[in-house]
Amino acid sequence: MGDIGVPATIKAFEERLLEVSESLPKRLRQCADYVAANKDRIAVSTVAEMAEGAGVQPSAFMRFCQILGFSGFSEMQRLFRDSYVGGWPDYSTRLDHLREKAEGSPSALLAEFVEAGRTSLENLLKTIEPHTLEQAVKILAKAQMIHIIGMRRSFPVASYMAYAFEKMNVPAMLHSAVGRLENRNAVRDGDALLAITFSPYTADTIDMVEAVSAHGLQVVAITDTIVSPLRKFPATILSVSEVDFGAFRSLSATLCLAITLAVAVGTERPEK
Repeated sequence: MGDIGVPATIKAFEERLLEVSESLPKRLRQCADYVAANKDRIAVSTVAEMAEGAGVQPSAFMRFCQILGFSGFSEMQRLFRDSYVGGWPDYSTRLDHLREKAEGSPSALLAEFVEAGRTSLENLLKTIEPHTLEQAVKILAKAQMIHIIGMRRSFPVASYMAYAFEKMNVPAMLHSAVGRLENRNAVRDGDALLAITFSPYTADTIDMVEAVSAHGLQVVAITDTIVSPLRKFPATILSVSEVDFGAFRSLSATLCLAITLAVAVGTERPEK
């Protein structure tokens, strides 16, 4: 087919897929059909998993990637990972952008963040699957102790959850790493972990999820994109997508989910 160039965007990828799919032989057409229906799996799957889903050998799937213009599956996967996890500018850059657009008056900021919050709350109903939410509540309600971890931007959510559970007499422990003190030895059989992290993901949170999962304890995770590293663990995932304004992200939807979880768990637990 010659050098057709590497698709640089998801849109270009979709156009290339549409362009070549009709002329593909049966096995490669299976790859095209599977990818078209499961683009959300590309960023988090191995080539073997994608090939199995398409019902072909990994070598056939690699050939399919090359026909689309990629050197192999890794390059195609990188396109999807980069599209979901973009870099966030530092705070000085974000403020400069707002100043350049003359959008920094208090009233204007309030209106914009209210709109971003409203949209985030509406999206929450689309990203949270009812049965997954129910499963998360059951896991936390049955736990002897709920361990909570969330750093940086996630810390307000984690600390609120600890506060809410305390008020409802639900045994909970906040892992904050204050003073670099770790409390992982406090985790016991029958406990559960509630982990909260968003891009850019916090290593301490991921490490604790890995450690707890290795011991067979159940994990409930609140996170964002499909390439969140928490998705590689056997956790019950609750997805939240916060709409940003000027590259500033609020916690409107996340805190709404947090209070929902807290009240649902408090209601589910038997009275003592």
